Amino acid sequence: MSDRPLTPLLDRVQYPSDLRAMSDAELAQIADELRAETISAVSVTGGHLGAGLGVVELTVAIHAVFDTPRDKLIWDVGHQCYPHKILTGRRDRIRTLRQGGGLSGFTKRAESEYDPFGAAHSSTSISAALGFATGRELGAETGDAIAVIGDGAMTAGMAYEAMNNAGYLGHRLIIILNDNEMSIAPPVGAMSAYLSRLYAQAPFQDLKAAAKEAVNWLPEPLREGARRAHELVKGMAVGGTLFEELGLDYIGPIDGHDMSQLLPVLRTVRARATGPVLVHCITKKGKGYAPAETSADKYHGVAKFDVVTGEQSKPTPNAPSYTKVFAKALIKEAEKDDRIVGITAAMPDGTGLDLFGKAYPDRTFDVGLAEQHAVTFAAGLAAAGMKPFAAIYSTFLQRAYDQVVHDVAIQKLPVRFAIDRAGLVGADGATHAGSFDVAYLGCLPGMVVMAAADEAELVHMVATAAQIDDGPSAFRYPRGEGVGVDLPETGVPLEIGKGRVVREGTKIALLSFGARLSECLQAAEELEARGLSTTVADARFAKPLDRDLILRLAREHEALVTVEEGAIGGFGSHVLQMLAMEGMLDQGLKVRPMIFPDVFLDQDKPAAMYETAAMNAPHIVDMALSALGQNAAAARA
Repeated sequence: MSDRPLTPLLDRVQYPSDLRAMSDAELAQIADELRAETISAVSVTGGHLGAGLGVVELTVAIHAVFDTPRDKLIWDVGHQCYPHKILTGRRDRIRTLRQGGGLSGFTKRAESEYDPFGAAHSSTSISAALGFATGRELGAETGDAIAVIGDGAMTAGMAYEAMNNAGYLGHRLIIILNDNEMSIAPPVGAMSAYLSRLYAQAPFQDLKAAAKEAVNWLPEPLREGARRAHELVKGMAVGGTLFEELGLDYIGPIDGHDMSQLLPVLRTVRARATGPVLVHCITKKGKGYAPAETSADKYHGVAKFDVVTGEQSKPTPNAPSYTKVFAKALIKEAEKDDRIVGITAAMPDGTGLDLFGKAYPDRTFDVGLAEQHAVTFAAGLAAAGMKPFAAIYSTFLQRAYDQVVHDVAIQKLPVRFAIDRAGLVGADGATHAGSFDVAYLGCLPGMVVMAAADEAELVHMVATAAQIDDGPSAFRYPRGEGVGVDLPETGVPLEIGKGRVVREGTKIALLSFGARLSECLQAAEELEARGLSTTVADARFAKPLDRDLILRLAREHEALVTVEEGAIGGFGSHVLQMLAMEGMLDQGLKVRPMIFPDVFLDQDKPAAMYETAAMNAPHIVDMALSALGQNAAAARA
């Protein structure tokens, strides 16, 4: 055997069509090179690494077997799509991942025809793929539809709704279950235990032959072995049985890192499938990169890192993160009240409930990627007399809006929503921005809506929410580190619906709701330098509004500017509604609401995103000058 190094092959791949002329051995080599290229790229940009490393072989095999982009490949969530992007004409831009003007960290329709369906939230792939398959049956110009979904995403009910519908319709559809025993956090719930038993009770190596393909579809020499192993799986009352009851043909499990299994299975499925098929692949998150394989989170999300050592270059924070401040404040409240419990939907690290869970494991509940269940579960806890804090990102709470309305608000149940990632979030882009929660919560009768101006205010709002027992409440706070204020030892409950004045003036009033308060204070300094006396107030509450404070600001100032990190329909809209009903707009008051622009903002550094959104101190100054009828450019000159 020659010791000469293999000739690199990845440079010969511009698009997936280039893979289809290669031998199986060459495809295996492509997978090795693709894994190295993915590691190299993410070391420069940071991002989601572990999930992509787990599907390298699967990515190569799918693109080699199927006719993408005519065949529609749909990745669930999209954390694992970096190798896919490298193979689909974007390798020359892969080191712009998650950067301003660069590639999205998720699949995105506007970016490539190889991304037929955009994603970033979980458990949507089977529904979307079924839509493509049904469109094909109705005459649309499309080929096969392939959904790749992880075991973590299978904890959401939407995946089962889609499989049930797929089984009923009976259309040809390929679902690949990427089972790595690892969602974002260690998976929870019956589904993950179910999948684990599947290969724990029967040695995995004994099932490899079965994975060569589904019983009657294989060439005769392989058919009998596959039939025996498939029957073994069915006999365990797990594996194939569940999916087959939903009307899907089940194939597997197979080794998702073994090209000698993947390629024959996928080729057979493509050649012979007539209805919906589920191929169960066992993979390893972080596969092929030792630092990822040994890390607790398998390098799910990483900063820039050194490829050799795996050491990440995370900057030293100047202040604690809002997430950590929330977690510590909740622990303090839980020390005083044993009815306080925490709920998260597969994001314990991201929401800080991992810290709460270490302190109170019996009072911490991770329900998996199932926000709808999380909210109604919290409602049940509240009805039972507990004090639930549902810690969910703003963008993910959108997934459970009906439950917020129907199960919580209508019943006036005291569920406390800790809304992390409020505002713009940087590299994750539009899919993860917390732009809409004030609008969609502020319209609900009886909902108390708060926003923390800084980390000290967040501590007080946790204490406030803990004391609200007559209905639901929510408090929002941004991603990242705080502004560096001194933190109180314990939170002091705020008076509901009362804001505060942090700086007194006479000409212009800046009314901030949330974390733009520091920018408002900077703007006030510049306005004062221009001879314009400026008041700065922190509203604290969007609902109920501080009527007395807002009316005083309106009466005593010539112009009022509201500032918030959210879309139209939020705090500023509530203020305008109140001022209109009070007749203040008829008295010459100049009101200007500052909100996010009516677009979905692409990923960039947070500071750059707020510059694009025109929400920084100079923009606040310009808005105030404009309200007074002064030309901002002329004033600067």
